[in-house]
Amino acid sequence: MNYSIEKNEQYTLVNLNEPVFGGEVSTTFETLSRNLFREGYSNIIVDFNTVKDIEDPGISIIRKINRQCTNESGLFILVTKRDDLIDFLDRSKIPDLTILPTLEEAIDAVFMNELENDFRSEDDDSYEFGGSADD
Repeated sequence: MNYSIEKNEQYTLVNLNEPVFGGEVSTTFETLSRNLFREGYSNIIVDFNTVKDIEDPGISIIRKINRQCTNESGLFILVTKRDDLIDFLDRSKIPDLTILPTLEEAIDAVFMNELENDFRSEDDDSYEFGGSADD
């Protein structure tokens, strides 16, 4: 699999340089993603701009990684402007999959998700200590 990776405190950006996401590429990508989860990364942005086609094994991997990110309160974001890929992914009915046209929007989405998670945990903390919204 031909790719580059940038790790940031909040997210990992994978620049995928493959025309087809499937077969050996998707298997290698799954292994890479597992390693990222082990390192504590739950927000993964994948630049899909060079991808022209997604094969069935690729859809399975996308579904699996997306579920793992969601379970960890993170986001799995695919970045592409290709309408044919977006339509194909929409028809694949992957729950909560985020597809955005630019890397900037993907990074913003990660930061917004992190803020939402922080607010949720603050709300949970106030109720755990017997506080109420009126305190």
